[in-house]
Amino acid sequence: MIDLGISKLALIGAVALIVIGPEKLPRVARTVGALLGKAQRYVSDVKAEVSRSMELEELKKMKDSVESAARDVETSVQSGASDFEKSWSEATAGLDGATYGSDSSEAMGSIGSSLYPVYKHPKKNWRIKQNATPQWFKARTGVRTRTQSGAARVARFRPRSSSVPR
Repeated sequence: MIDLGISKLALIGAVALIVIGPEKLPRVARTVGALLGKAQRYVSDVKAEVSRSMELEELKKMKDSVESAARDVETSVQSGASDFEKSWSEATAGLDGATYGSDSSEAMGSIGSSLYPVYKHPKKNWRIKQNATPQWFKARTGVRTRTQSGAARVARFRPRSSSVPR
């Protein structure tokens, strides 16, 4: 870079004052400052573009490595799945004398129903129990017995305006 000290800047300013003149010097200084600002913005834009292109190259390399890793995982999962299917079919071959694959759902359903109990919800008759509560108890505890729309609920609890003239 150019080494500009205070003495060199003073010398440049004195020569500019003599050559340009005191009347035109402020306008020339503004023009030079604007041109230097534009040059700095251009240089910073070029630097940003170069750094973006370098980051883009790095991202492409990372994308390729991730894709290759995903392909490796996919092949290992597929090979593991085929091994699992083989071992599963060997393990389940002796159950009730039925042999079934992954697509035979009827054999699986019949075996599954004989091996496991059917799920029964513990509160099967909840409607009957709820209706057995007396109305006076519901009224005392504040249980709602009738549905009401949102607008009706707002209108019901809205304070009434007083009809006192001003």
